[in-house]
Amino acid sequence: MVTDNRKVVLIGAGMVGMSYAYSLLNQNACDELVLIDLNKKRAEGEAMDLNHGLAFSAANMKIYAGEYEDCKDADIVVICAGVAQKPGETRLALLKRNAKVFRSIIEPVTASGFDGIFLVATNPVDIMTKITYVLSGFNPRKILGTGTALDTARLRYLLGEYLRVDPRNIHAYVFGEHGDSEFVPWSQAQLATKSILQLCDENPEIDRERLKEIESEVQGAAYKIIEAKNATYYGIGMALTRITRAIFGDESSVLTVSAMLKGEYGQTDVFSGVPCIINKNGVQRVLKLALTQEELGRLEQSCNVLRDSYEELAREDDREEV
Repeated sequence: MVTDNRKVVLIGAGMVGMSYAYSLLNQNACDELVLIDLNKKRAEGEAMDLNHGLAFSAANMKIYAGEYEDCKDADIVVICAGVAQKPGETRLALLKRNAKVFRSIIEPVTASGFDGIFLVATNPVDIMTKITYVLSGFNPRKILGTGTALDTARLRYLLGEYLRVDPRNIHAYVFGEHGDSEFVPWSQAQLATKSILQLCDENPEIDRERLKEIESEVQGAAYKIIEAKNATYYGIGMALTRITRAIFGDESSVLTVSAMLKGEYGQTDVFSGVPCIINKNGVQRVLKLALTQEELGRLEQSCNVLRDSYEELAREDDREEV
C-alpha cells in the first residue's frame, strides 16, 4: 500500500479524532486527510483550523471535509465516531448504540469501493473492531483496533520512571481487552534484553509489589484522566498516528493492536490486544510470545469477557428482530 499519495479518511471529528488529525499534521504522517462527521459544519471548521496551521508545519497535506464517496481511493479509514456512555448506562446498552452507529458507517464506506485498511478507535474498541469485521466482510488482517497500544505506552512510561531509564528501552506489553481485564505478562517484560523479574531478584531496590501497583495504575489510567478532565484523547491520537505510520511506512513494527486471533495463544474468533507485526497490509501476523500458563489463563479470561459481551449483543439483536 505504499503509494505516492498517502490518503486517510477520518470518521468522527470529536476530541479523539481531532487529536489524531493534529498529530498526523505535526508528524507529516499522510498526504491527504478527509474529515467526515455527522455534523458536517464541524468537520468543515476543523479542516479550516488545521489548514491554517500548515504554514507552521513541515507537512504539505491536503485537508478537507468530505463524504463517504471519498473513501473509494483511501488507504486507511480510521473510525473514531461513536456515542459516549451515559451516566448509569450499562456496557451492553452502550454497545448497542455504538453498533447502530457503526452500521451507518461501515455500509457506505464499503459501498464506496474502499479496499484499504480499517483502523478502529471507538470504545469498547475490541468489540467495535469485531463489529467492523462482521459488517464489512473484509479480510480480518485488514481490520485492526488500537487495542492495548496506549496501555502499553502507559506501562512503558511508568516502568521507565520507576527504573529511571528511557521508556523506549523498556520492552513490555499489555495483553487482552482494552479494559478492566487487561494484564501485563511480566515474564516477557525486559529492560533492553534483561528480564525485569530478574532485575527484581538481583536488586533489592526494585520491588515486585511496585510492579503490581504499576499494572493497576495502567488499568486505571483512563478512569483517573476522565475524572480529572472528562475524557482521554491526546494519547490515543498519538497511538493512532503511530499505527498509521507503521502502515504507510511498511515498517513491520511490533505494536499491541486489537487483532483477530486464529489459534494464537489458544484463542480463536476474538479480537484482542496482542503484539502484532504491522505493515502495509495491516496485521502481517500475530507475534506469539512464550507466556506462562498463568498468563495464558489470564488472556483466556480476558478473551472470554470479550466473547461474552459480543454474544450478549448478538442475542439482543436477535430478540429485537423477532
